[in-house]
Amino acid sequence: MSAYAVIKTGGKQYRVARGDEVRFERLDGEVGETIAFEEVLLTSDGETIEVGRPFVENSKVVGRITHHGKGKKVMIFKYKRRKDYRRKKGHRQQFTLVRIEDIKGAPEALAQEVQNNGT
Repeated sequence: MSAYAVIKTGGKQYRVARGDEVRFERLDGEVGETIAFEEVLLTSDGETIEVGRPFVENSKVVGRITHHGKGKKVMIFKYKRRKDYRRKKGHRQQFTLVRIEDIKGAPEALAQEVQNNGT
């Protein structure tokens, strides 16, 4: 089992691991720039899990922006029967594709803290 983290961005939570390519809500930045996610809710190295209250201290997830784009079109259709009311509208949500490069501050800090408190 590999290391992973749960991060919060754009009002949503995502489970990410090193090497993953994840679609986030549109983020600021150019293609090729690195981006850091500071709001880490949970980290795991495969054996130990550290849960933040609300965020894990001294940890962040670093990724690189690989692509900006728009998702598939979603059709919105409003209709009221017998009232001659119809509205048809389409929407394409913008997204940013990010390749996760590193998870910093994973549970090694927690393991050391437990070891220090135990002795």
